[in-house]
Amino acid sequence: MGSESSVPTDRRSVLAALGSGATVLSAGCLQRARNLTGWRSTQPVTLRIKTLPTDADPYALALAREIASWFRAAGIETEVLPMAEQELMRQSLLRTEFEMFVMRLPEKFRDPDALTTLLHSRFADAPGWQNPFGYTNLGADEALERQRRADGAERRATLERLQRTVARTQPFTLLTVPDDIRAARTGAGPNWQVTDLRSPVGYLRLAGEYESGSEETVLRVVTTDRRATTNLNPLAVEFRRGGALTGLLYDPLARSIEGELTPWLAESIDLVDGDPPSARVTLREDVRWHDDEALTAADVAFTYDLLADTTLGDDEEDAEVPSPEFRGQSSLVDDVSVVDDRRLDVTFADADRAVVPRALTVPILPEHVWRDRTDTAAIGGIPVGTVTEALVSNNIPPVGSGPFAYVRNTPRESLRLERVEGHFSAREGADFPDWIADPAVDALSVRVVGSDVTAVETVADGEADVTGTAVGAATVPRIGRADGTELVVRRSDRPYVLGYNTRRPHLDNPRFRNTLARVVDEQHLGEHVLDGYARPAVGPLQGTEWYPEDLEWDGGNPVVPFFGRDGELNVEAVREAFREAGYQYEDGALVGGST
Repeated sequence: MGSESSVPTDRRSVLAALGSGATVLSAGCLQRARNLTGWRSTQPVTLRIKTLPTDADPYALALAREIASWFRAAGIETEVLPMAEQELMRQSLLRTEFEMFVMRLPEKFRDPDALTTLLHSRFADAPGWQNPFGYTNLGADEALERQRRADGAERRATLERLQRTVARTQPFTLLTVPDDIRAARTGAGPNWQVTDLRSPVGYLRLAGEYESGSEETVLRVVTTDRRATTNLNPLAVEFRRGGALTGLLYDPLARSIEGELTPWLAESIDLVDGDPPSARVTLREDVRWHDDEALTAADVAFTYDLLADTTLGDDEEDAEVPSPEFRGQSSLVDDVSVVDDRRLDVTFADADRAVVPRALTVPILPEHVWRDRTDTAAIGGIPVGTVTEALVSNNIPPVGSGPFAYVRNTPRESLRLERVEGHFSAREGADFPDWIADPAVDALSVRVVGSDVTAVETVADGEADVTGTAVGAATVPRIGRADGTELVVRRSDRPYVLGYNTRRPHLDNPRFRNTLARVVDEQHLGEHVLDGYARPAVGPLQGTEWYPEDLEWDGGNPVVPFFGRDGELNVEAVREAFREAGYQYEDGALVGGST
């Protein structure tokens, strides 16, 4: 807003200025002008929260309903709309047809560089977990770009500044970080307490520790997530809750094993400092796809080309369609050149040496299968916009090079994968932990059931070895009472968030979002909705070395503290805050406000 003398202050002058269009007013000035003219909106503020039903997620619907009750107490008419997970993903992540959603963030956003695709404004119109909020903040953009190029103390300071900006402007409100609860059959042998079933490496650990007296050893997993039985496309964002199963089918150049990024499909990765940095990658000898075709450096180069543009540059309008699921990693790669069948040179984008290895964790895809999936997708012969077949194909049967191969599936009911004989990870002399190099499991069987309770009972009855998806805290007593069944509780790195579509009226106002966040009691949600199997936090990097001390939870949220205590909302304090943000109340309903 300009100086006081530059803005008309009497009612007649304001009306004249508004009528002529001669004066351009900022949001604050506009609100002041509305007050002077007697204008105010009579349209109540209404919001809708989209989320998952209870049979798809044990907590999401209950969290959304609790939040809606606080919003209603604050005078905001709020509706909760549960829907099937695939449809929620499509509406929220592909078509931006939402005002707010309650979902869990993918685990990949624990990597600080992954926040680039989550929050940078240049991804605001991209599909998938690429800034689905439409968040635009120049300070955040600058910090996201700088952290890629900086190292050491400079990178840490930049990331801390970024997190403070995000906590203040609230593109999403972090609700709670749940514990992952599972039931496991104690007689199976593995150390369930150290196993992480959110990752393919966790399944490989189980496969190496499993015990059975039968001729064929099968790890039996029961799940409430049907999507893995209908779609095994690692690029299809609406079909992925995580990449554990597709990660068994496809090999990346490197995997995180016991906390270290370790060459996997690559025999060696020689990083070269430079401007930009580069790497000489040498693949392992005699690696073959599951259809027995040879895997070569050309497949690796093809994969990075496909992830950067799933049309491979063949689109008539020359519009790139990058893969939303791996855009963060692939955007770190500037060029891949093939030296020979086993060697390739990777030139990275302008990024620090500590950041670029993240680019080597994408699934490598067979060119002879995926090259024919670059055309624009169509339904009933009608093109569906800038989406290619690569992003919507169900990819069954999948052809990968991973330690497990697809055998069969029954959609929405079951899936069977079998161990690949001769996979490089189990070859003699392979430089991997024993539980990878000497696998004990011959097959992985996935069975789908309708609820958490049924999943736990399936394990308790001896018909499954472990619940592959986490179950709700309400099942803990059942697990404790069941003979031969073990309760497995692990800290999760996937928080529930209330995501805001900042493209929509009111939600495009950071002050409105900041006030909304103060209507939510995160501590209460963890204690009462998740029965204490959760912890509060302010941002997704909580618990990492990059998290600033001033954002640590200390009896409350240090940035957007709750308007109340123990879940009880101080309605008068909320109303005063909304009035200060430019809103009014009519008959108890929140109305108006500058946006």
